[in-house]
Amino acid sequence: MKVHKQTEESALWEAFKQGDKAALGRIYEQYVEALFTYGYYFAKDKALVEDAIHELFVELWRMRANLSDTTSIKYYLFRALQRKICHLMDQETVFSRLVDTANLARDTAPSIEENLIAQEQSEEYKQILSKGLVLLPQRQLQAVHLRFFDNLDTREIADIMGMNEQSVRNIITRALHKLRASFSLFLLFWLLW
Repeated sequence: MKVHKQTEESALWEAFKQGDKAALGRIYEQYVEALFTYGYYFAKDKALVEDAIHELFVELWRMRANLSDTTSIKYYLFRALQRKICHLMDQETVFSRLVDTANLARDTAPSIEENLIAQEQSEEYKQILSKGLVLLPQRQLQAVHLRFFDNLDTREIADIMGMNEQSVRNIITRALHKLRASFSLFLLFWLLW
């Protein structure tokens, strides 16, 4: 029975990888509830888990031709969702740390006005980062996206981009240097404006 299920899952996965939208629909319908339950266990944030599942399926469809084979779709999806949730939580943490740093020195809870200002600053920091990403050359943007948004390792990125791993590391390093410089420049301009 288990061998038959694995063969069935392998066939469904292969159909999906070949571009069969009905196979994608079957995978989604079959696993979305389990994915939500599993994701909620980690994040305890319904909206974040829903966003992560949506992004996961969009990325799976976009990257389907480059995905590895699997005999357990559920395991594959659970691992991918966990990485996606961690990534989304890391993004929120990075931006909230920038805002929360000013509040660490205070013993009192921030006022409503301070919370609104912090939210506005966080949104502005996100906009600054987005502007920096747009300035990256296409190959650097692709490598950064695959590494930090898709949580792929350098070997996987090298396979996707048709490069060796050292070249991928070099591209990502150069991109991060440019992003740091852009972020500093935009932040300085924003503070002076």
